[in-house]
Amino acid sequence: MKTIGSLFTLFLVILGLLCLVPLITFGFGLVATVAIFTIWLLPFWIIATSDETTGFEKIAWLLAMICLSWFAWVFYFFLAPLKPRRSRYERFDYHY
Repeated sequence: MKTIGSLFTLFLVILGLLCLVPLITFGFGLVATVAIFTIWLLPFWIIATSDETTGFEKIAWLLAMICLSWFAWVFYFFLAPLKPRRSRYERFDYHY
């Protein structure tokens, strides 16, 4: 009788573990989805918070990211800023 009880307990444990498989799979799938979405958004975040470009040039790079995806991000690292930035002192340097 003790053997039948042990086998029944083992059966219930195995059945319980089999019921957990969908939950564990869902958890891994959810974590993987969040990770991939974060990696996909990372270039947008880098360009949006970068000090290399400002104003309309930054908007143009973000629009290029939407239209061209990661190729624009690679170009951003090599080409940004498109126009050289004037320093703060050059803007107010008046020549008489």
